[in-house]
Amino acid sequence: MSGFQLLIWIGAVVTLAGVGGLIATAYGAWKLRQSKVSDEEMRKALQAAVARNMAALFTAVFGLMMVIIGIALR
Repeated sequence: MSGFQLLIWIGAVVTLAGVGGLIATAYGAWKLRQSKVSDEEMRKALQAAVARNMAALFTAVFGLMMVIIGIALR
């Protein structure tokens, strides 16, 4: 397995981790919406969820960039 093939596989794993984080964040927001919490608590929880969502999105994009670079240079 060449270095570029390894980069593609590592990028795919990183992308899947990012997508998993996006799914987990969406599920957490859905569970929060189902619960009966005050507006202030929900606002704080959703602000934290936005930060996790952005981190997961960045992770998925970074993994896709690794895959694209691996394919282009292969």
